[in-house]
Amino acid sequence: MDKAELVKQLKQTKESIVLLYAFNSTGKTRLSVGYKDYTKVLNGGDHAGVYYNAYSEDLFAWDNDEPNDNENVRLTISESSLDQFIVKFNDEAPIRDKLLPYRPKYDFKLVPKQSDNPELGWGSVIFFLASEPEKQIKISRGEERVFVWCFFLALFEIDGWVDKQNAHFFIDDPVSSLDDNNIFITARLLLQLFEKHCDSKKIILTTHHMGLFSLLHNWLRSPENEGKFKTKNIVREESKKEIEGKEIIEIKEREQIENKFLARFLEKENDEYNLIGLKRGNVLYHILILKVLKKAIAKNELYTYHFVLLRQVMESISSFLGKGRFSYVLDVLNIPESNYKSDIINALSHENIYIEKSSNMNPDNKELFIKIYSDLTTHFKFSL
Repeated sequence: MDKAELVKQLKQTKESIVLLYAFNSTGKTRLSVGYKDYTKVLNGGDHAGVYYNAYSEDLFAWDNDEPNDNENVRLTISESSLDQFIVKFNDEAPIRDKLLPYRPKYDFKLVPKQSDNPELGWGSVIFFLASEPEKQIKISRGEERVFVWCFFLALFEIDGWVDKQNAHFFIDDPVSSLDDNNIFITARLLLQLFEKHCDSKKIILTTHHMGLFSLLHNWLRSPENEGKFKTKNIVREESKKEIEGKEIIEIKEREQIENKFLARFLEKENDEYNLIGLKRGNVLYHILILKVLKKAIAKNELYTYHFVLLRQVMESISSFLGKGRFSYVLDVLNIPESNYKSDIINALSHENIYIEKSSNMNPDNKELFIKIYSDLTTHFKFSL
């Protein structure tokens, strides 16, 4: 199908959450623009939804203040149609709240376009360390991406913008230039966004990052989230019967449980797009998770959140073998005290402590992690 047909198909999906994995250069940003243009036509020429993509990021640019030896370096906010909504930020609190899980090492301040007329809105952002608030700094590319992403997450909640453009969110690749820990945190924030809005609007997420795609897909379909991302529908079925020479129509109702989400691989060849189901992808992304863990072990950069990824692999293996608990894999591997150690993994991979997942593993947990990974990859002989 061409881009126009793909856009129409995405608009018509009954699922409110759409996850799309695609390699770079597939045209994800152009797809978000195509979706915007198509839904504007359907909405009488007005924006129907809100967006985060490369164009969103381009609204922010560094003024390095080189003539003054970078004394007043700042991140400028270009004028755009969003100004009417950005002006509604009374202070930095909404953005700071979204940044909190990332635990930034810097602080920031919004600067008005005109100091004598703050009603004109915000024109730039200055960054500084809490220990030196008078000295403006330039944050890293990764930190900048996180800041802009959190800026838009806060903007999504501004009254007026979302109220008027409330049909959908289209989020394109929010994790470029981010490390594994920040990708994990971003995944958790996206899951919260899904949970909050999936019953009121469509949310489309495109990404080239298999780890992000894998995390979200597994969380969406996990039993603990079943009540949030599944819906029950009553299906009426008619059947005809003949009783004593008379044709009788019998109507039966049955309950049908359906997902609120759809996950697909997006492939492109020449100018033709194709949406691929995950029968092949399930194998692919769990192999990729194992490769991520292998790399983390080799670099001696093991963080607590890596237990989340290891648990995902064990859950997949257990499910494939027809078992309902990931600790079954520990039994198969003859891990000593497997019940006790499954409790440790369960605690370290619990979603309620994700903000703290940037901490390094302590020596005992690192030893346990490497032991399980080594035994698992030896016993099941994955091709990595």
